[in-house]
Amino acid sequence: MAFHQTPFDHIGVWSPPQRLLPFLQGTCFLLIEASRFAVSSLLIVLGLPLFAFLFLAGWDLGLLFSQLANLADHYREADAIRRIAFSQDLQGVFLATSLGVLVARAPRFLKRLEIALAPASKETTNG
Repeated sequence: MAFHQTPFDHIGVWSPPQRLLPFLQGTCFLLIEASRFAVSSLLIVLGLPLFAFLFLAGWDLGLLFSQLANLADHYREADAIRRIAFSQDLQGVFLATSLGVLVARAPRFLKRLEIALAPASKETTNG
């Protein structure tokens, strides 16, 4: 017999109703998979320019950083209208690349979700 009962003593014995458990499991699985898909797609989109610039620089980091310094100097010397136009161009390229990566990866992601969330088929054997 416990002399003192805290509000947290009942947490270990509580469990959600059985009809709610598959819904919670499916929701958690879906959120984890969707966040994994979104983060990996974002990393792909952010890595593509680095890969392209390294490829153009002949895999030489010194040449890559000298080109980036040159680009930064031109950006700093540009007037406000050209800076805004350059920023909008970068945003447009980022959105277009993101959309392209998402469209290219979405069918495989949806197929993986469909397979994972499909109800288990119960095969009966007559024997």
